[in-house]
Amino acid sequence: MVIPDPSNPKRLINVYLEPLIKKMLQLWHVGIRTYDHVMDNAFIMRATLMWTVNDLPAYGMTSGWSTAGVMGCPVCIDDIRAFHLQHGRKACYFDCNKQFLPEHHPYRRNKKAFTKNRVENKVARPRLTGDNSLIGCKH
Repeated sequence: MVIPDPSNPKRLINVYLEPLIKKMLQLWHVGIRTYDHVMDNAFIMRATLMWTVNDLPAYGMTSGWSTAGVMGCPVCIDDIRAFHLQHGRKACYFDCNKQFLPEHHPYRRNKKAFTKNRVENKVARPRLTGDNSLIGCKH
């Protein structure tokens, strides 16, 4: 478990994760000899890390994805509609989350409670599959 403090290593997180990554690569590519008591035989077991549970800053540190600025949404990827605040240099994602609501949700049509005085008609992009992620990495 990585719990950052005020002296957070940020980009140096690889120093802490490198031994784990090396071991996980070994478990995936080489495997480890394991004994199955029920079947009464030994076999090569392989393992992989299927997911992690973390907040957005920790996600950014472990994945390498920037979670700040205009390109800071790991779900939207290149279809981001963030904007810069008029009197500042900060990126703002306000109102971008309405696209993730169900199609007939009342907040999609509510112009008063949200910025830009608009109705949300856009549907969120579908979640990437493993194959689509691999294709995206190749380009």
